[in-house]
This record gives sequence, C-alpha cells and structure tokens, in this order.
Amino acid sequence: MQLKHKIVALGILPLVLAIAVICALVISLNRQLGDQQAQLIEDSILASKRAELKNYVEMAQSLIEPLYDDGHGDAHAQQKVLEELRKLSFGINGYFFVYDHEGRSLMHARQSDLVGKYLWDMKDPHGLPVIQALLKSAQSGEGFQRYAWNKPSSGQVTDKLAYVVMLDRWGWMIGTGIYLEDVERATQQARAEVAMGIRKTMMAIAVVALVAVLFVFATGMTLNVSEHRLADKKLQRLTQRIVSLQEEERSRVSRELHDGISQVLVSIKFQFELASHVLENGQDKGLGILRDATERLGDAIGEVRSLSHDLRSSLLDTLGLQAAIGQLAAEFEQRSGLTVTYDDNEFDCHLVDGAAVSLFRIVQEGLTNIERHAHAKNVSITLRGYEDNVRLTVVDDGVGFNVAQVERRHAGIGLRNIRERVEHFGGRFDLISMPGRSELDVLLPIKLPGEKR
Repeated sequence: MQLKHKIVALGILPLVLAIAVICALVISLNRQLGDQQAQLIEDSILASKRAELKNYVEMAQSLIEPLYDDGHGDAHAQQKVLEELRKLSFGINGYFFVYDHEGRSLMHARQSDLVGKYLWDMKDPHGLPVIQALLKSAQSGEGFQRYAWNKPSSGQVTDKLAYVVMLDRWGWMIGTGIYLEDVERATQQARAEVAMGIRKTMMAIAVVALVAVLFVFATGMTLNVSEHRLADKKLQRLTQRIVSLQEEERSRVSRELHDGISQVLVSIKFQFELASHVLENGQDKGLGILRDATERLGDAIGEVRSLSHDLRSSLLDTLGLQAAIGQLAAEFEQRSGLTVTYDDNEFDCHLVDGAAVSLFRIVQEGLTNIERHAHAKNVSITLRGYEDNVRLTVVDDGVGFNVAQVERRHAGIGLRNIRERVEHFGGRFDLISMPGRSELDVLLPIKLPGEKR
C-alpha cells in the first residue's frame, strides 16, 4: 500500500471506528430506553387493570354481602350467591369464578364443564399450579395472581391477571380476571416504535458517516494530489540540482585537467621532443632537459593525486576520518595561507556507512566557503566523538554573513549540501555568523534510528 493510501486509511479508519462505537452505544441505550418504556407502559396498564379488577370484586362482594351475612339457611344462601355471581359479567371474557379451599370448582360462568371438579393439581403451560396459586394469594390478602388460561372468545391460552378474595366463613375463594392481550400489544407496539427509532437513528448516523467519510476521503485525496505535485516539483528541482552539480563537478575536473595536467603534459612532451632533438645532434644539454622534463612529470603526478584526493581522499579509506580531515586541514592551510588548527579526541569512530564521507565533505564545503567569502585569517576545526554521537565544529574569524537571508534566497549550494547530508543521517546542523566569528556545528548520531549496534 502506498504512503498516500495509508494516510487516507489512517484518517478514515478512526472515524469509522468512532462511528461504529457511537452506533453500538446508541443501539444499546435505545434498547434500554425501549425496555424501560415498555415496562412503564406495562406497569401502567397493569395498575389500571388491578384497580379495575378490585372494583369488580368489591362490587360483587357488596352484592352478595346480605346473603353472606344472613346466618339462616347457609346452603340456600350459598346457592343464591353462586347464581348471583354467575350472572355478573363484563364483556365476553369478563366473568366470576368460585373455588372451595380444596380446589373444587363451585362455579365458572364460561366453563361449566369444570364445575364440581377438583383442580388442585392443574397447571398452566408455564408449569404454575393455578388453583393453588390463586388460593395462596387470596389467603395472604394480596389477591392478585398472573397465570395463563383459556380465553373463551378465542379458545386460545392467553396470559391473565386475576383478583381473588376469601369468604372465610364458607371456605370459598371468589374472583375474576382480565386477559392481558392488550398489555402485550401495547408493549410490542412500544418495542416496535423503539426499533423504528433505532433504524431511523442508524440511517441518520449512516448518512452522516458516509458524508464524513467522503469528506475525509476527498480531503485526503486533495492533500495527496497537492503533496504529490509538490513532491514532483521538489523531485524535479532535486534532479536538476543533481544534474547541475554533476555538470559543475565535470566542469571543475575538466578545468583542472585542461588548465593544469594537460598543459603540464604538453610542456613535458615538448621537453622530451627537444631533448630527443638535442641528443640526436650530440649536444650535452639534452640530459638537463630530460631532468627538467622528469621534474615536470612529477608535478603532473602531483596534480593527478591532488585531483584524485579532491574527488575522494585515500586516507579516508585507509587511516580513517580523523587522519583524512587532518590532511585536508594541512593542505588547505598550505594552499590558502590561513592559519588552521585541527583538534580531535582520537575517538574510536564506528559511524554508519556514508557518515564519515559526509563529515569529510562537510569540512571540504566549509573550508571552500571560508576561502571564497569569509576573508578570514584563522580557522579552527574540532572533531569530537562520544558514546552516541560525533560532533564537528568549524569556526573562522571572517566578515560573517546573514544566515537567514542566504537560506531564504536559496543561495549557497554548499550550505544546502551540508544541511541535506546532515538531515539524511538524522543529525543536527546549526550555523551562526556575525562579524568576526562564523561557526558551523554538526552533530551526527553514531547509529541510525532503529539500527542495532
């Protein structure tokens, strides 16, 4: 995966992850709220149902109270009470029922086939012993009991809420109930509304997320295109600089060869030709001419060595960085006439590949700039090696220059070369200059980031 794609992915993935977490939280909270709302609706409906059932039973009690309180002819009063309760109803599915304390059905307004049967052990589909639970609730005074029972109008088993009381003197339990289908419908409707709300919320979040992702993607692509164009321009400028530097180096080598070595070799050729002509004529001065030509040949060899040394110091490969910089300082002092002092702490230099060459070239660039522009008299070169880094300092007492102005105008190819060499190895480059003192300070790490020593 390309870097620009990784950047876009790193921009989009956290956003998608955050949206996913938000969606999960919204779904969880909405479900909790939906459950709470459904529970509140159910509790509200059940509370009204309980009040309604209690009113029905109290009404029935007030109706049969004269018969129940009459102490004469209990059997006749009991039969009369059963008849009165059988007549009471509210709607198709609202009726009264009566059981004795042994679980025998004494009256059932809608299921007469149960009358006279002992239903003590009868259980609903949930495994609840219905009659036992009703008797226990009536005897405890709580009165309310929820269970499943056959609904007369549909013939299906449905949840039912009953309210029962005891006629203690007769040992009877009377009660009535309401089927809870409307409660189930209300709670299901509430949950359906919550689910619909969740879907709408998810759709809204999805739309917002899609817009955000598209915006991030478009912004990332725009930045990538911009950065790509900028990188292309920088690459073109760098390529042009490399070509320009190559041409400058070729021109310098060409001038050195033409103005120096080539002229010396032509002169030597003429001297050898002259010596040959003189010797052929038997003249004694031919040997002197040969000696002069031999000396000039030595000068040519020196020129070749100097040119080779400028291209790459042989001491850098054989004796190391300290000796190579020392030789460079000595040669510069001899050539320029400036007073050069060089000091190093003779450290065991184990730099990464290319770092020694870069430090050597930095010294070359610095000395070249001093020779051309500084008008200095004294130069100091210091090389110090430490456990984690190596530090190079080049100081002169020249006229100085405006560092910010030079860098802002992109002047000074040598300074740019120094900075790029240092940045390549993750080092630090500082340059300060004022009249009477200019200091070039370079700090390079002994190892590259992530490299094992």
